[in-house]
Amino acid sequence: MWRRRVGTAVRASCLLSLSLFLFPARAAADSAPPSPGERIAEALRESPVYVDDAYAEAVPLSRQRELTRQIDGTGLPIRIVLTPLTKGDAFDGDADVLASVVRDRLPQRDLILITTDGVFTDSLNGYEWPADTHETRDAVAAAGFLDETRNAGLADLTSKAVELVAGGEGTEAYERATRDTAGEQEAAPPRRRQDSGAGWPTMAAMAGGCAAVLTLLFLVRRRRRTVTAPAPEFTAARAAEEADVRRRAEAEVVALGEQVQAADATTPGLSRALDAYAAAGTVLDGARGLPDLAGALALATEGRDALSGTPSPLPRCFFNPLHGRAAHHTNWRRLGRREGTRVAVCPTCATAVHTHRAPQSLTDVSEDGRTIPYFEVPAERSVWAATGYGSLPGDGMAGRVVRGDFTRSFRGERDDDGVRRRSCAQAKLPARPLD
Repeated sequence: MWRRRVGTAVRASCLLSLSLFLFPARAAADSAPPSPGERIAEALRESPVYVDDAYAEAVPLSRQRELTRQIDGTGLPIRIVLTPLTKGDAFDGDADVLASVVRDRLPQRDLILITTDGVFTDSLNGYEWPADTHETRDAVAAAGFLDETRNAGLADLTSKAVELVAGGEGTEAYERATRDTAGEQEAAPPRRRQDSGAGWPTMAAMAGGCAAVLTLLFLVRRRRRTVTAPAPEFTAARAAEEADVRRRAEAEVVALGEQVQAADATTPGLSRALDAYAAAGTVLDGARGLPDLAGALALATEGRDALSGTPSPLPRCFFNPLHGRAAHHTNWRRLGRREGTRVAVCPTCATAVHTHRAPQSLTDVSEDGRTIPYFEVPAERSVWAATGYGSLPGDGMAGRVVRGDFTRSFRGERDDDGVRRRSCAQAKLPARPLD
């Protein structure tokens, strides 16, 4: 009993030290200006329509109110983001990155998002989570190919996209619109020169080539839907997302500390929660990018689960912990391997796996500088590849970080006891003897 009370007192002291260490970080994070993704998400919490100032004339307040009423009439979780996208901006000019960032910052599980396109500036993109139940992708794409919207302004085009999404037959509408357009290209006779002769074959070939190019363009626009973030550390989009995730991680780790401090000393999971708290502090202090910051979030989740006493709680999504907590487990086989792995996945990634598509995985950088899924990094170089952010069996995230695997992976340390002391010192914790 005496040893237990001493251990509790030591943990409380460690907790107080780590809280003092992290509170300044939270204060600094709170004072930082919101990222573009945060600003858009905050606006969407107040209204389903966000229009950047650059499009204020094209979609004035009166039209924004009309779109809002139209969305309310559908009863669907539709959100609209109309903002210019250019290379080098906060989303690197990529509508897919914009959609991913905004979706990650909105609380609802079910979401239909209509955005401007970064390549075709007079077009819209459609996204839906957790699955494309309302055929949103095709419905929004179809809006740009209809005769009635061919010369329409942005407000009318957006309104038509909402109408087609609500109709629930987007794929049929897209195929009909593109078939009609392609048919016009094929049926229209080539304009012949008055002096008939050798020019006719050339004109016919050019007309056929144009039709082929247009058809290919339609297919590319329809299939270009895989969300791929630009290379890490080199784009403004990645930097903005990293800053936002860091603020979230700092806030969640501090919140975990407050929960641990308020917990009763007899709480069964208190020791595991303290380990997760200490590990999260170590990771947050030495984080080098999104994979590490996602690890801090995953450790905070692990600590809260330990305190709640929930039996066999699901961790965050294996493919991308930034997607949030997993919904269930699924069997997954890596490309080129025969054996399967059981991993925890969010609904979006589960749909991708079941339809034999590549999930939107969190990426890391390989030794040769390539951007790869984080789980392709050798396990000895990455705690997250070794644990799958809590999905894979083994020592667990907190145990590996406290043991020194996290700091060793990027400092090249081999002395386990030395790594343990350095890791604990980072988290303002006394070094514990090796087991």
